[in-house]
Amino acid sequence: MKKILVIDDELAIRDLTELVLKREGFQVKTAENGRRGIIELNSFRPDLVLLDLMLPDCSGYDLCKEIVKQSNIPVIMVSAKDETIDKVLGLELGAEDYITKPFDNRELIARIKVVLRRYEHNDEAKYEYTTKLVCGELEINPDTKVVQKNGTQILLTAKEYGILETLFKRPKKIFTRDELLEIVWGYDYSGDSRSVDMTIMRLRKKIEEDSETPKYVKTIYGFGYQLGGDST
Repeated sequence: MKKILVIDDELAIRDLTELVLKREGFQVKTAENGRRGIIELNSFRPDLVLLDLMLPDCSGYDLCKEIVKQSNIPVIMVSAKDETIDKVLGLELGAEDYITKPFDNRELIARIKVVLRRYEHNDEAKYEYTTKLVCGELEINPDTKVVQKNGTQILLTAKEYGILETLFKRPKKIFTRDELLEIVWGYDYSGDSRSVDMTIMRLRKKIEEDSETPKYVKTIYGFGYQLGGDST
């Protein structure tokens, strides 16, 4: 049974979302503010967080950034704000998806299931590996989805990992943004190529010594992205 943490300051939204999720077989905990959300995050250890943008004690953006920084738990932002800049900022800070209020319950469940599948499989249906993949100081274990640099584990989101594994898999190939969208996000993704650029920006901050002059995720201007360094 997958566990969902709902962080929202509106009691009616929390109760309704909890009811809908439980009907779908999820185990649910709720929190009314960011402080309580962090407590539940550490004790409940959810598989996914539904995070309201406007909280009474902190910004949902700041909380999302903290969750992504400290764990690999996916976050879906839920907010009444529907401006493009709000959605872009949420995705840039590491949210896996962004849903505007009021939302259709069926759409909410569908999006949750898509994100959970992404984290469970990381494109395993398309690619199979039997050995670890190594490039310079980086090492990927495709079975456990663990990434290490100089023996120290690096926590990545599912999409960050998906991009890195895709590049490792075919180190000589230059992947266009559309190809990465298709492989990592899936055919049904309705966003655009900016999602790829923002995810790679976050990935570089985690794996590169200098994200301005990347060693591992190279930009091939006019074409796309390619793995840099020596891979085995």
